[in-house]
Amino acid sequence: MSQYNNTLEARKNKHLSLRERYRIEDLLREGIGPLEIANRLGRNKRTIEREISKGTIKLQNSDLTYRKEYCADVGQRIYDKNGQNKGPGLKIGNDHKLVEHIERKIIKDKYSPDAVIGEIKAKELKFKTSICTKTLYNYIDQGIFLNITNKDLPVKKDKKKRSYSKVRTHRKLKGTSIEDRPPEIETREEYGHWEMDCVVGKRDGGGPVLLVLSERQRREEIIFKIPQKTQEFVKEKLDYLELLHGDGFKKKFKSITVDNGSEFLDYESLEKSLLNQENKRVTVYYAHPYSSWERGTNENINKLIRRFIPKGSNIDDYTEEDIKRIEHWINSYPRRIFGYRSANDMAA
Repeated sequence: MSQYNNTLEARKNKHLSLRERYRIEDLLREGIGPLEIANRLGRNKRTIEREISKGTIKLQNSDLTYRKEYCADVGQRIYDKNGQNKGPGLKIGNDHKLVEHIERKIIKDKYSPDAVIGEIKAKELKFKTSICTKTLYNYIDQGIFLNITNKDLPVKKDKKKRSYSKVRTHRKLKGTSIEDRPPEIETREEYGHWEMDCVVGKRDGGGPVLLVLSERQRREEIIFKIPQKTQEFVKEKLDYLELLHGDGFKKKFKSITVDNGSEFLDYESLEKSLLNQENKRVTVYYAHPYSSWERGTNENINKLIRRFIPKGSNIDDYTEEDIKRIEHWINSYPRRIFGYRSANDMAA
């Protein structure tokens, strides 16, 4: 009966009570883990883990070494302090649907707080309350959400401006330099100009990699999993795209900007049409060495891929379906630059 009552109380009162915190402290001393504690208290495992992390302190042993222990009083003190910071006008407090929507978008769909709020406004989704991006970040920092912490958020951008004045000149470049790229490509006035790169998995660079193409105007993304980072497999995928689009290939792919990686150096094979050997299907431009900002669209979209495939991961562990799912997610992701419309929306 006691456990049943605790479960009802947990459902009724969303936040942990001091009594529950003392219970957590006792159970941890008995060597019981967060999952079992959550079951006994009728709580979510994530709630218990966050409470343990929040209320854990460092204590000194008699031999001058240190140990870490959870302290219920510390957890309650931090909770009370956060409660004071919330103030009487906590807008999101009674809007459970908005809370669930935000948690689902950030945790499951891997949206940034700005993308969540922007999409709500762009699609005119209706909730009891409305908050801005800054308020949402503040709520997350203050621990207002039970299931979201800063660990669930994308890495915040470095606001330091980088100097782009110095570039290394090409040496023995056989293809066309980015210096000869028409200005309308730089200004993104026309659709059909792409950037291409490879996203590697394991640190040794061996095994499968992702070949990614990013369209500069709409930020459309095409991702292929290829067995190795070689010219042969890059050409094979461009051949596939040409066969797929036929006569429409030249309209969709007017130019491709790449770096100086060995997999892109054979510009003739990349540019030469498979359907008409005498014609050039696309113009390939080469960015300056060590100048990744010249392919900024590629670099930014690669960060989105890393939300699903962290650095050091073995890309062989991801199926073709996984890769296409990531591609679809990127093309459906709301972007501030488009008024929180996606690449798919821009193409409609």
